[in-house]
Amino acid sequence: MKLVCLLSIFCMSVISSTFAATFDKEFESFKKTASAEDLYTFLYAMPKGGDLHNHSTGSNRSSWWFNEAIKQQQNGYVYYTKVKINNCKAHRSDRRSRSPYLMLFVNIQEFEYKKLDSCEQSEYKRLQDLNSQEKQAWMNSIRLDKASEGRDEFFETHWNRLNSLLSNPYMQANLIVKNMQAFGAEGLSYLETDAGVQGYVHADGSRFEPEEVYQIYRKRFAQQDAIDSGVTVRLQYALLRFSSQALNGLVWMYKFVSEHPELYVAVDLVGREDNDKGHPQRFLSTMRKLRHQFHGVNLSIHAGESDEPNQHIRDTLLLGATRIGHGFNLIDDADTLLLMRYNQYLIEINLISNLLLEYVDDYSNHPFPEYLRLGVPVALSTDDRGMWDSNMTDEYYTAVTNFNLSWSELVKVGANSLTFAFVDEETKQQLLADYYQRISQFESAFKAKKMTALKAVQPEIYSYPCKAFKICEISP
Repeated sequence: MKLVCLLSIFCMSVISSTFAATFDKEFESFKKTASAEDLYTFLYAMPKGGDLHNHSTGSNRSSWWFNEAIKQQQNGYVYYTKVKINNCKAHRSDRRSRSPYLMLFVNIQEFEYKKLDSCEQSEYKRLQDLNSQEKQAWMNSIRLDKASEGRDEFFETHWNRLNSLLSNPYMQANLIVKNMQAFGAEGLSYLETDAGVQGYVHADGSRFEPEEVYQIYRKRFAQQDAIDSGVTVRLQYALLRFSSQALNGLVWMYKFVSEHPELYVAVDLVGREDNDKGHPQRFLSTMRKLRHQFHGVNLSIHAGESDEPNQHIRDTLLLGATRIGHGFNLIDDADTLLLMRYNQYLIEINLISNLLLEYVDDYSNHPFPEYLRLGVPVALSTDDRGMWDSNMTDEYYTAVTNFNLSWSELVKVGANSLTFAFVDEETKQQLLADYYQRISQFESAFKAKKMTALKAVQPEIYSYPCKAFKICEISP
C-alpha cells in the first residue's frame, strides 16, 4: 500500500511539474500585464503548502490578541495593561513581572493586579476599559509599525509587553486555530508552529500541569471550526537557546516531544543568535546523550540569523537539525553551502522578517534567490507574522516581485514546505497529493478563464502590504 502511495505521489509530482512547465509561459505573460492588485489576488488564491517556521505567539495579529483576551473573561481571566507610569517603583526592584517597570502596555492578569499597591494599580486599566486612543496604542505596542523600530524593539519589548497574555492555554489554543483559519483562507494546508505546555496558569494564578495543557490543545484542534479550516496542525517545542536553564530545558522538551508524537513533532532552538550564550556547540554533548535514549524527535533550529559570518549553520547540522530557520548567513560559509545543495536539509526563508529585523537593508542583498537557484531546498515562511501584520501571500508577493520567481519555482517552494514537514509519512503523502491536485486545478481554471476564474476571491489585506506594496484594498 505504501509503495503504491509513494508511486502515486511521484507520478502526481511529475504530472504537476509538467503542468507547471507549461504554465510558466502563462505566468510570465500574466506578470508583465497584471496590476499589483491582480498579482496579489492571484498569489492569494494560488494553492500553497505549509508554514514551517511559525511562532504561535508572534503570529497573532494585535486585534486577535485583544479580542481573545476580552473573550477569556468567560474562563475567568481578566487582563489589565499599563497605560501610564507614576514612578511607583522608582527605587524598588522586587517586581515579579517578566517586564521592566518603565514600559507601557505591559499586560497582567487580575490576580497579579490585586497584589499591587494602590499607586501601581493606578497605572493600569482593564483592556475593556481602554479608550480608542489607548486601544490603538496597545495594538501598535506589539507590532513593528514604525520605520524607526527594528530588531531591538522586536526582541526586547514585544514579548515583555505580552507578558501574562502568554500564560493562558485556552487563549493559546484558540489563537492557533485563528491562524489555521487565516492560513486556510489563503490556500495553505499545513501549519507547524511553536507552542509549549509549561508556564501556564489558571485565572487564580495556580499552575496547569503540562499534560493538562497538552489535552487542551488536542481537544481544541479536534473541534469543527479547526477541522473546517482545512489546515493540518502540528507543534514544535521551542527552547530559548541562551537561557541559563537551556540545557535542562532541552532534556525535558526532548523527552516530552518523544512521548507525545501525535501532536508534537520537533524541538526548535530559538532566540537571538547575537547572544553568544546560545551558540550551537553548547548543546552538542547533551543532544548526543538524548539520542542515546529517545527516538523520533526532529530538530528545526534557528541558525544563520546573524549579521556576521560564522559557522553556526554547520554546527547546527552537527546537532542533528534537518531544517534551518533563516539560514541568512549561509552565503558566507562556502563549504556548508556546497554541502546543502541538492541535499536533505531545508532552509526556512523569512523574507519580511529579515527586512524588518534589519538583516538586510533591501532585498537586493538577500541570499534567497541564490539558495533557490543553486539547488538548496528552501520554503517560504512567516516567522512572527502578527508582529509584521502580514501573511504568507505577502511572502510570495515579495519573492515574485523582487526575484522574478517563475511558476515552477513557486510550485517547488510550496512542495518543499510539505516534503520537509515533520508530519508522519502517511499524512505527508496525503498533503502532497492534495497540493499537486489543487495546483493542477488552479492552473487549468486560470488558463481557461484568466482573472475571471478568481472573481470570487477576496484577499484579506493586512497593514504590511499597504505599507510595503501600496496595496491597501482590493475591490471584489
